Amino acid sequence: QVQLVESGGGLVQAGGSLRLSCAASGRKFISYSMGWFRQAPGKEREFVTSITWGDSTANYADSVKGRFTISRNNAENTVTVYLQMNSLKPEDTAVYYCAATQMHWTTRPGDYTYWGQGTQVTVSS
Repeated sequence: QVQLVESGGGLVQAGGSLRLSCAASGRKFISYSMGWFRQAPGKEREFVTSITWGDSTANYADSVKGRFTISRNNAENTVTVYLQMNSLKPEDTAVYYCAATQMHWTTRPGDYTYWGQGTQVTVSS
């Protein structure tokens, strides 16, 4: 049963913007912190940003601070997480994954229980 579904990836020129969405189906996700990770070819999966449940505190990797913004909308049976990406750079090219954790906040992929299938973001120079 697929519970996290990402959308919004694509091809964009450097300096452009994209907005990713992640729909998490199930009331339980209201009590999960949500994160975005990315993985470029030949590289390990890395933390991008996360937003806590409850107070919606956001945390960002240094490489995206000031350019990316995470937000979440908690509906009755679906939590939607958005990643607004501005001033994109070629080095932002990767598959972006949405993930959910019961920890309040963490940057470690192993602490996340649920993962989406990923969406490709390609930034051309």
